Amino acid sequence: MTATGDRLSTLARGLSAPKGFVDASLTAPAVKAIRLLGGIPAPEALPVEAIARASAQLWQDPDAAIASLQYSPAHGFAALRDWIANREGVDPGRIVVTNGGMHGLSLSVLTVVERGATVAVDDPVFPGFLWALEVSTTGILPVPVEADGFDVEHLARRLAAGERIAAAYTVPDFHNPAQVSLSAAKRQALIELAERHGFYVIVDNPYRELRFAGRDQGVAVFNDSDRAIHVNTFTKTLGPGWRVGWLVLPAHLVDPVIRLRNRLDVHTSSVTQGIVERLVTGDNQWFDRMVGDATALYRERAGVLVDALHEHLPGAFEIQAPEGGLFLWPRLTDDGLDPAALFRRAAANGVVYQQGEFFAADPRQRSSARHLRFAYSDRTPQELREAVRRLAQAF
Repeated sequence: MTATGDRLSTLARGLSAPKGFVDASLTAPAVKAIRLLGGIPAPEALPVEAIARASAQLWQDPDAAIASLQYSPAHGFAALRDWIANREGVDPGRIVVTNGGMHGLSLSVLTVVERGATVAVDDPVFPGFLWALEVSTTGILPVPVEADGFDVEHLARRLAAGERIAAAYTVPDFHNPAQVSLSAAKRQALIELAERHGFYVIVDNPYRELRFAGRDQGVAVFNDSDRAIHVNTFTKTLGPGWRVGWLVLPAHLVDPVIRLRNRLDVHTSSVTQGIVERLVTGDNQWFDRMVGDATALYRERAGVLVDALHEHLPGAFEIQAPEGGLFLWPRLTDDGLDPAALFRRAAANGVVYQQGEFFAADPRQRSSARHLRFAYSDRTPQELREAVRRLAQAF
């Protein structure tokens, strides 16, 4: 018997196929192409030796080893949650350990977004959030991302005009893809707007720790609100293979999230929690030292990329030097240049990147088509210079 589409659920049939963003990440169009594609930690920044030691210690401790082979509480391991709560400045009871950031986003959507509701989203937007959102709705309200982040006044005007939303989504620190950070004033204004209109703010913050310049705008305004769900992950620091992240939830959402989780994945892997817990709690300064070394690496690479673009392609882009994170989001200055044709020439020359159009919240608007997203984190300075040289040839 041949399987047919009519045997699928309505939800499964309705999920969109990823476009461009994922396709480009999985296949390089040129042999030995330099790939400036994904927000991937530098191999040199991953604490392999420390992980090996922590893992060995775990299995040498009989009690810890047994605990790591048993079920975990749905909230997560207690010592890991305590460590996270201390960093976030909240009660540990508000922390739920997740299977990475995407899992946290999905749990957030399933908990507070009714089917068919509208959600305000960054424009440009991290496409992965739109995939997570599809389990509940495809109704979005694009909100422009400005030099200081999510345009709160734009959203306020839409709400005043009668728009109703269940949630607003933003990446407040080192935005993917726009690299900017949400100002302290806008953070406060967004939370006040949410509290006034009764929607939730889903705060996606995987790059928060990776600051190498500028001033931290703070997260207390999110963590102190009953209208904010704060999502973070170890993906960009300890590595994406762990699939360990966390939610900072308002107290009244903890039980609903746990009830939902009990019907899905039950809990995060006890083994990975056990190793991560040992890593971060064994020496209270270790994690910050490790992140500090990584951000120094990313500072150098961001600088090399920006300098190379100015040297080889002077005036070709509007460029704002990153203050952290893993991305550069330059804009083409020549409005007569076809970004799609440039991408094809660049790929033929052996350098690939993400085209800006794939980050537009509403693909019909093509709001970000004149931007390119360069991911510099997992490329060496030599590779970055060569990538820009190849890009210059494509121009």
